[in-house]
Amino acid sequence: MITLRYHIISIAAIFLALAVGVVLGTSSVSEGLLAAVSGEKQDLRAQVDELGAERAQLKAQADAADRFDTTIAPMAVRGQLSGRSVVVISSADTDDGHRAAMTKLLRDSGADVTGEVRLGEALTDPDRTDQLREVVTQLLPAGVQLPTAADPGTLAGGLIGPLTLVNPQTGQPQAADDARAAALSGLAGGGYATASEGLRPAQLAVVLTGGRVEGDNAADRATALARFATQIDRSGLGAVLAGTTGSADGRGAVGVARVDPAMASSLSTVDNAETGAGRVAVVMATREQADRQAGHYGVASSAQGPVPGTRGAS
Repeated sequence: MITLRYHIISIAAIFLALAVGVVLGTSSVSEGLLAAVSGEKQDLRAQVDELGAERAQLKAQADAADRFDTTIAPMAVRGQLSGRSVVVISSADTDDGHRAAMTKLLRDSGADVTGEVRLGEALTDPDRTDQLREVVTQLLPAGVQLPTAADPGTLAGGLIGPLTLVNPQTGQPQAADDARAAALSGLAGGGYATASEGLRPAQLAVVLTGGRVEGDNAADRATALARFATQIDRSGLGAVLAGTTGSADGRGAVGVARVDPAMASSLSTVDNAETGAGRVAVVMATREQADRQAGHYGVASSAQGPVPGTRGAS
């Protein structure tokens, strides 16, 4: 009996020792694992801090470069558009600050900025194409012919172009003052476009837009704006489509224009118009348009270079 009890106690002691060993071993592994994870966490935190510092430094450098570009921009474009008139047309997603900076630099270049037109969301809305077609037909001034294409961008450009640009051959307005005022009022009432007070027809146009188009029907909207700018280009002496960073990809108006040979052959584009260098490129590209040339500029891979070659003022 005593022997049996001894064996039971021995077996219990063995299992107890095993349990204690497992617990101690598990505790040791856990402590090692926690130490390793803690070390990796500290390393990752250090990397994040380092990347954050690098990002801040790069941003500061980019901001400094843009301030420098903005400072020298008026000197870089001086006289480029002397004797030329320009109308500024902007899409609904154009930043007010970018629009103001671009307008100022155009004036610094010697251009006569004849006014502004701000496009509404409705103009590029594919769901309102039928309504737009009806409005354009009703508002079309006498003597102005619509293009044969029926897409919303071309239709809108076919009306707004003759309202905002002079005839490139004669230099005369393409619509009477009262007809132009009535058409612009009708476009504003439908949410399609709003013109600044006292708008006069110009020789050239700068069409401003944002970056990559987002949301529903993004590709359709980008295409509509690219075709609109192309029709504006055909309505006058020339036009430049200028977007911000991201506008040159497949869902940006600049990108759509660049991959279409029919658009790219005549319409000039700039893909970084939010920067000082980009605005200089817009002015110089506008000068190229006045000389019946087209080019594509900016920082995207589809650009021919950062800016056009400098040309002497006429």
